[in-house]
Amino acid sequence: MLKVYLSGEIHTDWREQIIAGAQGLEVSFDSPVTDHAASDDCGVAILGAEPDKFWHDRKGAQINAIRTRKGIADADVVVVRFGDQYKQWNAAFDAGYAAALGKSLIILHGPDHAHALKEVDAAALAVTQEPEQVVQILRYVLTGALPG
Repeated sequence: MLKVYLSGEIHTDWREQIIAGAQGLEVSFDSPVTDHAASDDCGVAILGAEPDKFWHDRKGAQINAIRTRKGIADADVVVVRFGDQYKQWNAAFDAGYAAALGKSLIILHGPDHAHALKEVDAAALAVTQEPEQVVQILRYVLTGALPG
């Protein structure tokens, strides 16, 4: 069973596309909490309210880091998606963390991000533009089968 951690952008259905495309393969998926409000508010919901937004965010980030570190550490492959919107510092951090742990890293982003992510891309074993390419890599890794 190949364990894949799906990190990064949460505003599109790229994770669902990969999971659906990988049906029938011996692969399990994990990811951060993708409910934006739950992710932002988990710290204060569990540990108590914070009047200062900095500490509100800090509590959430630290609790989310427990899940993220565990997911990346347990993964055989880490896929990090950079979407078209927002500055996704957390995705870049996850990619760096995965690379530092020696994880097989697949980066997923459009051509507009190629220059900005050149260092991240250089750490990856594959750089893809479409979720289907990630599925094709997983299929090849598990079965040796090429697309088509």
